Amino acid sequence: MRTPILLLLLFSLTFIVMVIVVTRTTHQSADLLLLNGVVHTMNPGQPLAEAVAVGGDCIIAVGSTAEVRARFPDAKSIDLHGRAVFPGFTDSHGHFVELGASLSTLNLVGLRSAQAVAEMVRKRAFEVPSGRWVNGRGWDQNLWPGGQFPTHQILDEAAPDIPVYLIRIDGHAVWVNAAAMERAGISRATPDPSGGRIVRDSKGEPTGVLVDAAVELLAQVVPPPTEAEVREAVRRAGKLCATLGITEMHDMGEDARVIGIYKDLIDRGELPIRLYVAIDGEGETWDRFVKSGPLINYGRGMLSVRALKLYADGALGSRGAALIEPYGDDPENRGLTLMSTDQIAAATRTALEHGFQVCTHAIGDRANHITLDAYERALKESGRLGSDARLRIEHVQVLDPADIPRFHSLGVIPSMQPTHATSDMAWAGQRLGERTRFAYAWRSLLGTGVHIASGSDVPVEDPNPLLGLYAAVTREDTSGNPPGGWHPEQKMTLDEALKSYTTWAAESAFQEQEKGMIVPRAWADLVVLSKDITDTPPGDILSTTVVMTMVGGVIVYQNASAEVSHEIRR
Repeated sequence: MRTPILLLLLFSLTFIVMVIVVTRTTHQSADLLLLNGVVHTMNPGQPLAEAVAVGGDCIIAVGSTAEVRARFPDAKSIDLHGRAVFPGFTDSHGHFVELGASLSTLNLVGLRSAQAVAEMVRKRAFEVPSGRWVNGRGWDQNLWPGGQFPTHQILDEAAPDIPVYLIRIDGHAVWVNAAAMERAGISRATPDPSGGRIVRDSKGEPTGVLVDAAVELLAQVVPPPTEAEVREAVRRAGKLCATLGITEMHDMGEDARVIGIYKDLIDRGELPIRLYVAIDGEGETWDRFVKSGPLINYGRGMLSVRALKLYADGALGSRGAALIEPYGDDPENRGLTLMSTDQIAAATRTALEHGFQVCTHAIGDRANHITLDAYERALKESGRLGSDARLRIEHVQVLDPADIPRFHSLGVIPSMQPTHATSDMAWAGQRLGERTRFAYAWRSLLGTGVHIASGSDVPVEDPNPLLGLYAAVTREDTSGNPPGGWHPEQKMTLDEALKSYTTWAAESAFQEQEKGMIVPRAWADLVVLSKDITDTPPGDILSTTVVMTMVGGVIVYQNASAEVSHEIRR
């Protein structure tokens, strides 16, 4: 009697599982149809379609307009009038809270002199509440006459009594006034910390610029943002990303406080895009998540926390990127290493043992070599060599040619930012000389079989994915210079660039089953563009706009001026 009972139980269990699967994957009614579009599915089995049916938070059908309309005759619909549809764009490397904060602090991007920065500081100093500092971000001495780091005296004249804290465009250096240094106790007697540099004048006095780990000398005196300020920054960042067709950002470096705010805003329905979060280094937050394990698909996939962010070096613009050979324009300097091979390997082993990915910031060729060595050691010691660990290196801006094939052999994902190349090309040659042949080396990496995940590093760069796509396929600035592209042999094709913001970006976060393609059962994360960028000259990408953004079946942005016929159930 026992065998028939066991068979009956097995049959019943199988039937229940089948019902659950069928219920999820064959949603019988559609909430919304997108019709008469040019749908680029990124699915090799069905590259193009005309229509998409959305049921709940998922895609339930993809096909011709006639097929989809016939299958769901009573569903609400939007007529796209031939506009192009793509999977929602993923920014694979950004700083979400900093993006939102940058929208309310001094925006110094593109200013052409230290004096222009000081004038903005002078005006803001009159508006700062008592007890707060003047904050700003985006200065870049490479754009100024002489290209030299600025000094605190310029800021002292603009704001003699209020501390001033200005973050360099790359986030790896700050420029402060004397009042700020006095609060932090920084003087000529203050030693350079490990992994950092206090820039000094010819007499040994601090100039007011602090690079990489030296920035931490100010950490105890700079007023942290209030919870209300963080919440508002998150709301602003989410709203902006939605207008740009970004349906998810890989948020590189947050703590438990911010993650808690994300969860609360998701619970309230106030976060319009998905976030894939990397914890900002080892410390209290990391210790907590090591005990609890990764957080995956919280709030119906709106939040995942399953990565650790590490830092191998600084940035190229502030000469903190760790190079094998000295800087061409600073022959006594090879940059700064922030973690050793041993430290990165140990942290990576811990991450792998507890189900986490590791994303290590490495810009210089020496830092990339250190990180690859550390990853290889950790993979071998944990028995994961050859497994699907998907360890990532963030930025990968300068490589030793011998290290290029190691990404593929070790299964390491290069997470890169196309607009870094077009922003840096004007001065990168001064830093690197002949090494620019292997800087931002997309084609060299793709040629080994790896997949690149693309992003912006916002607020270092503009978060608009269309700018990233343009930079990836042209390696020209927005004025078309240099004609034909900077080191054009490293260009991506448009198909590769699109994958780097969709399917490959999803792979880099273990999300290829949920997103990155327009296929049934995937999340309904979509972007509608004003032009079909696959059927226009590359320059037309710059004049393309986002018509609509959808996340999980919810329209989170729609351009009011776009001509679409629609009736939407709210």
